[in-house]
Amino acid sequence: MTNVVGLTCVICGTTYPADFAGYVCPDHGNEGILDVRYDYDKIGETFTKESLAANPDRTMWRYRPLLPIADDAEVPPLTVGGTPMYDAAPLAADLGLAKVWVKDEGREPTASLKDRASAMAVVKAQERGAEVVTTASTGNAAAALSGISASVGQKNVIFVPASAPEAKIAQLLAYGSTVALVNGNYGDAFDLCMEASAAYGWYNRNTGYNPFMTEGKKTAGLEILEDLGWEAPDAIFVSVGDGSIIGGVHKAMKDAFALGWIDRMPRIFGIQSAGSDYLVQAFENGEDVLTKPPIAADTVADSISADLPRDRIKAMAAVTETGGTYLRVSDDEILAAIPTLARGSGVFAEPAGATPYAGLVAAVERGLVGADDTVVLLATGSGLKDVASALKAVAAVGTSPMRIDPTLDSLRAALNN
Repeated sequence: MTNVVGLTCVICGTTYPADFAGYVCPDHGNEGILDVRYDYDKIGETFTKESLAANPDRTMWRYRPLLPIADDAEVPPLTVGGTPMYDAAPLAADLGLAKVWVKDEGREPTASLKDRASAMAVVKAQERGAEVVTTASTGNAAAALSGISASVGQKNVIFVPASAPEAKIAQLLAYGSTVALVNGNYGDAFDLCMEASAAYGWYNRNTGYNPFMTEGKKTAGLEILEDLGWEAPDAIFVSVGDGSIIGGVHKAMKDAFALGWIDRMPRIFGIQSAGSDYLVQAFENGEDVLTKPPIAADTVADSISADLPRDRIKAMAAVTETGGTYLRVSDDEILAAIPTLARGSGVFAEPAGATPYAGLVAAVERGLVGADDTVVLLATGSGLKDVASALKAVAAVGTSPMRIDPTLDSLRAALNN
């Protein structure tokens, strides 16, 4: 970790050395999340926008000087990162905005942004010589760790709620992971994973606990800025469950600002389902997320369902430090966003991936974004992750296939109806 100068507790500010072997600040237990700190002056001497542009590597590893790994560290062979960002002119026109971009993380190897964190986890696990790496997940982080581990032959154990969508469980089994379907919710799976990793000495990939997961996820934010020619957008909309992705986007903005690559910070908007709105509640009521108790989460957007967001301190800072807002949207609004986003951009997203668009609609209605604003929507996962929700969504807007006989007359009659 040649450019890492230390790991700082987000609660007390204590900084530990770059080679600190723990996951969290010992003075605060599992809540003492650490933030990786870099020597930006040193990085800036050789790592510039020009040198980056000349790098033919289009994966997340093109940002290696800003990542907590050695220059010669071996990385997994799967192509993680380098996902496309689309100019969604129809969406911008519908909402009366200057520009709406959609970052499509459904194009990752296991079809979600979580591949970025899991790739980092596998590198760090092998750096430590770990025999087994583990995580708890509602599905996407599990699939990501499973797929990335398979690419390098890394043993892994996955804990997921038994209610996770079948498509996500199928990925885990196809990759050959050891899968534990937990009779409980995500919080139950997370707690059991934590106990098991401590008992067996497994490398713990859990988001909101392992500080390096933020560093993997931030590469999506760096790509957004690079794709925009290092012109920061006015706003970035991110769906929020555990809070690690929005924290990663914020970290990317801070990295770029510290290097002088952008001259202002975009406002970051965190969007949650009304059935899993812990951070919205805390934001609206001025509550301390360190002491606020868990809620009972229940939402169709399983990827952002969290009774207690594990990375909530970084997640709250991402919004409050950038002048953004936390917004809640209903499950019906999330489902409605799936076909609207697909038809306005060509990006087919799972419920959590479409949630940012639902949030953008709410923000426009409240006057939180204006006609001159450039907005980025981070679509975090593919709609193929949850086909049942997609079918429910299109049925709700009256879209159904024609059922016809194999004759031109039958087709003609159906088209005329």
